[in-house]
Amino acid sequence: MTNSAQMAPRSKVWNVPNILTYGRIVAVPVVACLLLWGGDPARWVALGIYIIAAITDFLDGYLARKWQQQSALGRMLDPIADKVLVSVILLVLAADGVLDGGHIWAAIIILAREVLVSGLREFLGELRVSVPVTQIAKWKTTAQLLAIGFLIAGPTGDRFIPHTTQVGILFLWVAAALTLYTGYDYFRAGLRHVVDEE
Repeated sequence: MTNSAQMAPRSKVWNVPNILTYGRIVAVPVVACLLLWGGDPARWVALGIYIIAAITDFLDGYLARKWQQQSALGRMLDPIADKVLVSVILLVLAADGVLDGGHIWAAIIILAREVLVSGLREFLGELRVSVPVTQIAKWKTTAQLLAIGFLIAGPTGDRFIPHTTQVGILFLWVAAALTLYTGYDYFRAGLRHVVDEE
């Protein structure tokens, strides 16, 4: 095998968009540990790391398209990184009491939708059917990322900017409502193909 043939796959694995995705995955346990560790300094560091990770969520896809560095690995890992980031941090926020009472249901709606959509995508992938990302799904992602950022700041942020936690909870419910709508869209698309298969 020539050197150029060996370097081609390696360049796809280690291109900048994929490295940003790897970084987002690595950030998940770091942010979780900092939140579980507790204390104001740990929360601020967790928020800083989370903001960087959230920026890479938008940046990796943009750079992959702009630099024509799309890869199968990137397409596989990008949604996984997003789901792991959101799911783990929501669970930690529930564990440390920032999300409590009825507000936990917003997190449950979001997590349940992620499981549903993952299953539908796997099913539709076997049929070679792709479901395009809608504008509402992008709004859902934005509301979700904003919600988690405010909730990471949580009680620490409340001491600097009043109602930080409440703003985060409001964004979380907005994300949950959009999640129900987009989840229904996915389910309807999947059900149509199930009926066609029958």
